[in-house]
Amino acid sequence: MSAGEPLLQMALRVEQDIFLVRQRGREVAAAVGLEHQDQVRLATALSEVARDLLRTVGGADVAFHVVHGPDGRRALRVDLTPASPLPGGRYEPQSGAVAHLVDTLGVTSEEGDTVVRMSRRVPAAAQALTEARLAELRAELGHSAPGSALDELATQNEQLIAALDEVRSQRDELAVLNAELEETNRGVMALYTQLSEELEETNRGVVALYAELDEKSAQLRTASESKSRFLANVSHELRAPVTAIIGLGRLLTDSASDPLTPEQSEQVELIRASAADLLSLVNALLDLAKAESGRIEPEWADVDLRAVFGQLRGTLRALTNRSAVELVVEEPPAPAVLRSDEVLLSQVLRNLLHNALKFTERGEVRMTAQRDDERWRLSVSDTGVGIRPELHERIFEEFYQVPGASRVGGTGLGLPYARRLVTLLGGTLELTSEPGRGSTFTVVLPASGA
Repeated sequence: MSAGEPLLQMALRVEQDIFLVRQRGREVAAAVGLEHQDQVRLATALSEVARDLLRTVGGADVAFHVVHGPDGRRALRVDLTPASPLPGGRYEPQSGAVAHLVDTLGVTSEEGDTVVRMSRRVPAAAQALTEARLAELRAELGHSAPGSALDELATQNEQLIAALDEVRSQRDELAVLNAELEETNRGVMALYTQLSEELEETNRGVVALYAELDEKSAQLRTASESKSRFLANVSHELRAPVTAIIGLGRLLTDSASDPLTPEQSEQVELIRASAADLLSLVNALLDLAKAESGRIEPEWADVDLRAVFGQLRGTLRALTNRSAVELVVEEPPAPAVLRSDEVLLSQVLRNLLHNALKFTERGEVRMTAQRDDERWRLSVSDTGVGIRPELHERIFEEFYQVPGASRVGGTGLGLPYARRLVTLLGGTLELTSEPGRGSTFTVVLPASGA
């Protein structure tokens, strides 16, 4: 990771500096755009490493940098250059869980010095840190006065109270101590020792908590991957027998086969229809499993919305066999080009149009496109019965169907699959609907791609 001028530098030499290092670490993390929990993670790891270095080598010089990582993303890097050589040139944190709080933690050589280095990736939403913005942050951090150790401890306790209800009693105790400290400065050094011990204890609690959260997250990812593999395997195994049933039904009704009685013909047609519905469900399950497992990779290219809209207009016009429903596909405003995957985008819009036509008995189904700054808004609206507000999120759950809509048919997988595809394309799928006033599904996509 290459680095230029640091955002902030400071020295760690005495016990009270641990509070300042933690406080300034959290300030720098907030300034570059790290989320609140990541600010706490970085500050906790920094104070633990600072405490270790103060005890073993008498302190360190601390420098904060914003760098480009190997993957091209921005990261906040903290370098701690020990005041004296590390024993054996190595460093191991006293708590093994500290490494889980940051993306990287280790020892490296920097211009002949041994440096303890840690880093945390900056979220994608905060990646636009230009050199001009970094210069502003250096100036702001350089002019900002660090708070006292008591201010930093109060801030940390507020964070812990929000995450752990068990430390509520400690907050009350510290509030009393802070009130007493405002009235008198007697016994300040003794109080520093007591507060430092409490900070060390609560840090261990935070380290243990985040380690447990990381473990639970890994278990959840494993369970999700197992579910996707199960759906994919079961669906794949079902396709062959279901396809065979449809083929056998077609053979039985073929004119070259022995004639069937009217009742037998009706039963065979029921079997074929049921098998076709089952095959549609199996295909939907396979698509959903692929999207969840990350096996769908968009092929980015410039997409002409006019061509996409024209193809959908011609393809879906055959579905509007009811004279009471009109399909209206408006021409997108020029220049109607965005960076996306044409096949995946067409799947999403076809799914939304098909749903709208199924659930609209009279009126119209209309598809429009609108350019909004650097984003495109592609909307499919209908004049159907509408959806109650409390069901707006539930319709994006697998297999869920709006009450009373089962008579129209469907698997309940189309909208969840469409939302996952839109997410892969770097956008969002929004719903506006009221009972009796129809529904509008809006695909919001960046014009320049994800």
